[in-house]
Amino acid sequence: MTTPTIEQIYQHGSVRNYKADPLPRALVDEIVAAGQRASTSSNLQTYSVVATTDPAKKQELMEITGGQRHVGQAPVVLIWCADFKRLEQVCLYKGYQIEAGYFENFLVGAIDAALASQNTALAAESLGLGICYLGALRNEPQTVKELFQLPELVYPLFGMTVGWPVESPMIRPRLSLGAVLQWEEYQETSLDLLQSYDQAMIDTSIYRGRQVDRQDQDPALYGWMEHSARRVSKPRRPDLRKSIEESGFALR
Repeated sequence: MTTPTIEQIYQHGSVRNYKADPLPRALVDEIVAAGQRASTSSNLQTYSVVATTDPAKKQELMEITGGQRHVGQAPVVLIWCADFKRLEQVCLYKGYQIEAGYFENFLVGAIDAALASQNTALAAESLGLGICYLGALRNEPQTVKELFQLPELVYPLFGMTVGWPVESPMIRPRLSLGAVLQWEEYQETSLDLLQSYDQAMIDTSIYRGRQVDRQDQDPALYGWMEHSARRVSKPRRPDLRKSIEESGFALR
């Protein structure tokens, strides 16, 4: 059984090449409003979105994200934030003191933002737009906070480029369902399934040209497993916790 919605979901691919055509503000309003219909913990809606079309800001974001060209090229970049500032206002108005010092609160904000952003992505793609998530915003969160004047209790989690794609994006294979979906109890993924997916990713040629400095490995065999193992075997953004705490989330 399938539906137009499911078929659309299966066509998702990250877009990194956009037309110069601007996006009407009403269109951005429409897709973010659709994002708001996502599930949210206790209806707290602990997230905000900052949209920018400013070339100078997009240029700085491009530098923060390691020179990703599409960040400067996309007509709109959305900055998705965990936001407890709005609830602090509510607490003050009602005579309460907000308690945002626990890790649970930050986690709620991050999950709320992720759910809303994915709804926004689906809405955008249903209109023929393309998107690409930008986790590299967390390379320099303090710079992002200053660039968009984010106050305490508002933290930039990730970005999203939005625009009209120049061409249809590559649709990358995903792990087999058997590697992800388990029933009743967790089961470790079999090496056969991982190797099968590894080969499927190699066959897409997306890793072509990657440098391999291991003497025991043929460069032609650089795939998802080697790429992923390298990524998770190195520390990344070690100062992130400090940055989050400085934004008012004590993470107790």
